[in-house]
Amino acid sequence: MSGNHFHVHGPHDHELEHAAHHEPKGLAGQLAVITAVLATLGAFFSYMGGATQANAGLFKNNAAITKTEAANRWNYFQAKSSKQNLAEFALDLTASDEQKAKYREKIARYETEKNEIKAQAEKLEAESTEWDRRSDDQLHLHHRWAQATTALQVGIALAAIALLTKRRWMEYATLGAGAIGIGLGIAAWLHV
Repeated sequence: MSGNHFHVHGPHDHELEHAAHHEPKGLAGQLAVITAVLATLGAFFSYMGGATQANAGLFKNNAAITKTEAANRWNYFQAKSSKQNLAEFALDLTASDEQKAKYREKIARYETEKNEIKAQAEKLEAESTEWDRRSDDQLHLHHRWAQATTALQVGIALAAIALLTKRRWMEYATLGAGAIGIGLGIAAWLHV
């Protein structure tokens, strides 16, 4: 540029200025937009895949903890059963009415305690089963999100190939892979 506001453009400068002020056209512009959309969706799908994988692990951990608590309750149930059995055996061996009444009271108390412990253990087992089911559901969704992300990544790779080869049919392959990825993402979103 000179002092008289006269511009001298070289061919390269003209192309850069043209590209900066006009929308990209043709195959390259379309592929750029498609790639940006697929990459954005891929980032979201990848995040969701990671979140569901983390949830699956957390839920499986909760299932194991709850299962251990249930096993502890069942062990306690067994201990009460053993004490009840000993009290019943002592009842059979005791001759005095006073001792028999004492053992009958213990037997009744152990039976009541066992029923309460059994109910707690069964409840914990049901909770553990529910945590396992939720973990399995999250793992299924994780696989769906991973499949969707993979399909979008294939679409992005096809877009690069289409751009390099300048083949319009590769752009259609890019759109096809993207559509498959989006479909799988929708399936994951709907918990299918």
